[in-house]
Amino acid sequence: MPRNGNLSFWMSRDNLRRPITTALDRSVDVDVAIVGAGLSGLWTAWALRQSDPSMSVAVFEAEELGFGASGRNCGWLSSKPVGIRSVLAKVAGRDAVLDTEAALREAMHDVVEILGADAIDARHGGATQVARSASEQRRIEAYVAANREWGVDETHLRLLSAAEASERVRIAGLTGAVHTPDNYCVDPTKMLFRLANLVAGLGVTLYTHSRVTSIEPGRLLVGPHRVNARRRIVVATEGYSSTEAGHKRNMLPLNSSMVITEPLTDEQWRAVGWSHADGVSGTAHTYFYGQRTPDGRIALGGRGKPYRFGSGFDDRGHIDEATVRALTHLLADMFPQVAITPAHAWCGVLGATRDWSPFVHADGAIVRMGGYAGQGLTASHLAARIAAGLVTDRHTPLTRLPWVRPMPRRWEPEPLRWIGATALYTAYRLADVAEARSNSDRTSPLALVANKISGR
Repeated sequence: MPRNGNLSFWMSRDNLRRPITTALDRSVDVDVAIVGAGLSGLWTAWALRQSDPSMSVAVFEAEELGFGASGRNCGWLSSKPVGIRSVLAKVAGRDAVLDTEAALREAMHDVVEILGADAIDARHGGATQVARSASEQRRIEAYVAANREWGVDETHLRLLSAAEASERVRIAGLTGAVHTPDNYCVDPTKMLFRLANLVAGLGVTLYTHSRVTSIEPGRLLVGPHRVNARRRIVVATEGYSSTEAGHKRNMLPLNSSMVITEPLTDEQWRAVGWSHADGVSGTAHTYFYGQRTPDGRIALGGRGKPYRFGSGFDDRGHIDEATVRALTHLLADMFPQVAITPAHAWCGVLGATRDWSPFVHADGAIVRMGGYAGQGLTASHLAARIAAGLVTDRHTPLTRLPWVRPMPRRWEPEPLRWIGATALYTAYRLADVAEARSNSDRTSPLALVANKISGR
C-alpha cells in the first residue's frame, strides 16, 4: 500500500521551505483579525494591505499552514464557474453572473502574475473533461449546449471528438471530451507558501497553532489571549466552519480523497500521451480529477467516503484502504497500457453550502466567506478581494457581484445530514454502475433523483 495521510503528498515533502510563523502568546490589538490561514484568509490579508498599507492585519490559524484544503488539493487554478448560475442569478441577475465568470477568468491569471508562474509551478494547459460511455457523452454535449446559452463560446469551451481527446490524453474507452483553456495546474503547497511569504512581507502577522475559541464582534479569544479587532473580523474557515459554535450546519465539510503515483518513465508517458499540462476530469457521477505533476507523477482525486457523521474530519489526511484501492483501480482502468504504482494517498475537506454556491456575507463587524465546493484556488482570490471591499466600506464592481449575499440556509440536522449525504452518493455510485452496464445514452434515473434532492 502507498504512504497514507501525513496531510498530503504536497505537505510531506522534505524539501519544502515553510514560511516563518509564530504562536500567539499575548493579547493584541489589530485593525482586522482574520480567522483561518488558508488561501481565503491569506488573500484577504493581501487585498487589505493593498488597499490600505497602514492597516494592521493579523491572521490566526488553529493548526499549521497548509493543514486544510489549501495544502491537500489537486492543484487546479481554474476559472470554471463557481456555484450554480440559476441560484446566483436570483441574487443579482444574469448579467451579474456573467460578470462573476469574467472576474474569475481575470482572477485566475492575476494569481499567476502576482505569485509568479515559476514559484508555484504553474502550467497553462487548460482542462479536459472526458466521456467514456454513451450517457457521459450525452452529458458533455448537453453541458456545452447549456454553456452556449450563457454566452460561452468555443474560445472558452470546445467539444472534442474521441480522436481529438485521445491526442491530449490516452484514456481507455474515450468517446469524446470537453476542453477549456481556462485552467492552470499548479503545486498547491508552493502556491500557499508563496502567498504566505508575500503577505508576511507586507507586514501581516501570521499566527499558527493559535486556535480561535470564540468569535464575537470586535473580539477573538485565542486560548487565554484576547484579540481586539478595531475594524472588522473576517472568518475564512471554509470546510472547517462547522467547528465554530452556532455554525455547525452552515457548511458541509465534504471529504475528497487523492492518490499520487511514483514518477512515470518517459516510455510510460509516451504511452499515456498526457503532454499538454491539462487538468483532466471525468463525467461520471462519482467523478475524478487529476493533473500531471512537474516531477512526472499522476495525481488523481475523487470523493471516496464524502461525509463523516456529525460533520467530522479526518485524522491528518488518513484514508481507508477501500478508497485507496478504488482510486488505484480507477488509474488502472484509465491507463491499462502502463503499470502505475501509487506512492501516497490522502484526503481533506472542502466546504459546500446548502445551495452549492459561494457567499461573502458582511454581518455588522464580522465578514464571513466560503462555499467554493472544490474550486477554491481561484475563487479564494476573488472572494478575498470582495471581502476586502466590504471590510473597508469601498463599494466596487466586485462588491456588487452575486457572491455578496446572506449566508445560505443551513444544512439539515443529524442524523438527516448523514443519511442524506450517504444516500445521495450511494445513488450516484449505483447510477454509474447502471450506466456502465448499459449502452443507453440516458442518465440513470437514480442520478436524476439525487440531483433534484441535493439541489444541484
